[in-house]
Amino acid sequence: MGDNSRMPAVLIVEDSENSAAMLEIAFLGIPGVSVLMAPSAVEALRILDGVSGAVRVIVTDLNMPRMDGYELIRRVRADQRLSGVPIIVVSADTDPATPERIAALGVEAFFPKPFSPALVRQKLEQLLDGRTH
Repeated sequence: MGDNSRMPAVLIVEDSENSAAMLEIAFLGIPGVSVLMAPSAVEALRILDGVSGAVRVIVTDLNMPRMDGYELIRRVRADQRLSGVPIIVVSADTDPATPERIAALGVEAFFPKPFSPALVRQKLEQLLDGRTH
C-alpha cells in the first residue's frame, strides 16, 4: 500500500460497470483523493476491512446481487470504525419508499438514476471538506 493508505479515499460500490465508470471519472478530478472500486457489497466490506481509516465517503448502489446496498449500509453503520463515514446512495430504485428507507439508515445523500455525476461529485466534495477541516 505505501502512502496510498493515508490518502483519503472514496469507495464506489456499484455492480453496473457503466455507472461505476461515470462516477470514477467524475471523482478522479478531485485533488488528493483516491478512488476505490467494489463491484459488490461483499467486496466493499472486504476493502473497508483492509483500509477502513482511508475511506472518507462511500458511494453505493442499492440493487446488487448477493448483498444489497441496504445491508451494506446497515453493516457500515453498525461497525464502530466506519459508523461515521458519510454514505451517498445512487440508485435506479423507483420505489417511492426508498428515500425514507435509506434516510432512516443514516445516509447523507440520495441520487436517483440517471444521476448527474457532477452533482454527485459536488456532494462528495462537500462531505470531504466537512471531514478535513
